Amino acid sequence: MNTVSPWTFEAVQLLKTLAQEGMPASVISLKLKRPIADVRAKLNDLGIIPAAEEL
Repeated sequence: MNTVSPWTFEAVQLLKTLAQEGMPASVISLKLKRPIADVRAKLNDLGIIPAAEEL
């Protein structure tokens, strides 16, 4: 069962902004306090390719 709350308009806008600023999905997930899989799935739904993870 998914215990993470649904995506709000504000959260989606912040997700888009952070992705456009070149932030990797792992950092976005920390900022939004959401699992990285949820962040990647939402980015995929929106057609946004996240920045590459730094090693």
